[in-house]
Amino acid sequence: MSYGAAAALQAAIYQRLAGNLDLAALVGGAIFDVVPAGELPPTYVSLGPEEVRDASDKTGGGALHLFTITIVSREAGFAQAKAAAAAVSDALVGAPLAMSRGRLVGLWFDRARARRVGTQGERRIDLRFGARVEDD
Repeated sequence: MSYGAAAALQAAIYQRLAGNLDLAALVGGAIFDVVPAGELPPTYVSLGPEEVRDASDKTGGGALHLFTITIVSREAGFAQAKAAAAAVSDALVGAPLAMSRGRLVGLWFDRARARRVGTQGERRIDLRFGARVEDD
């Protein structure tokens, strides 16, 4: 197993989302690795936790990354949050990510969970994706 390409995968995912015009129309530049302190935009995207498993085989080292991307919105209803979630999914699924280390073999949608959170009725959608990475 190799966890060596994890940072490169995260950077490629961030760059893909930050450069997506459909997502930018919905959240502007509000795509965070770490959610900043202070006033937050009405809708934003946050890179979340990941779980990684060995996916090495006889051809070389590799890993399966299961990672979460979260959309949070204070807008009424789920429409804005779901539109941003769809834009994230559209930007990532099957995307040819350019990584500084390793090689992306595949990236797919796994599951989503939408719910109300917080005391102000925020909407939160956690999208989980899988990515198979080779690192030789």
